[in-house]
Amino acid sequence: MHVRDASPSKGQAPAVRQRSTQAERSARTRSALLESAARSLSRYGYGNLVLEQVAREAGYTRGALYHQFKDKEDLARAVIEWVDETWRREVGGLVDQQPDPVAALIAMARGHAVYCRRDVARVGMALRLEFSGQDHPLAREIERISETLVKRCTRLIKAGREAGLIPPGPPARAVALALVGALEGTVIALAGLAPHDERLAARAAAGVLGLDSQTDWATIS
Repeated sequence: MHVRDASPSKGQAPAVRQRSTQAERSARTRSALLESAARSLSRYGYGNLVLEQVAREAGYTRGALYHQFKDKEDLARAVIEWVDETWRREVGGLVDQQPDPVAALIAMARGHAVYCRRDVARVGMALRLEFSGQDHPLAREIERISETLVKRCTRLIKAGREAGLIPPGPPARAVALALVGALEGTVIALAGLAPHDERLAARAAAGVLGLDSQTDWATIS
């Protein structure tokens, strides 16, 4: 009985490589468009976002952009998700490596300041201000991401208090809200002033948490 060889023929290999190459090209195109759109959203806001300009600055045509995103809102939502994913990977990863809740919160403050040196990282802050008081799908997505961060900080603050590392005080959620607000204000006010942004973000976090004022938290890594 003849059994057909199930291994791919020589003629199939180029097709597989071609599909892989097309997927890689599509991923590169999408990444470039997301980064260009993030810069535009950070600088000009959603209302002034021009898709032709986004595509041009990324080095692609408007048609290439519409091949990836159906409209302006779809692009903006993808940017918000992309920025959140990179923050969780770069900053959240640092937080997860720390030995205790205080170290985690200080690492978050410093990492957030470093992350926000790129203008693309300011998308959330810019859109939160633009959509303030509005019931818009993008506003709801930004609020969801912000709430996730506040909850994470709240858990760390509670854990720090239980371990005796953070002194008692206002409700943990209130402190978490103040911490997030202090960090956003710090990185906005100190834009372009590295390395002072990172150091002062750490001090701002320590102050909100009520940590020992004699310790220079900006020098602790």
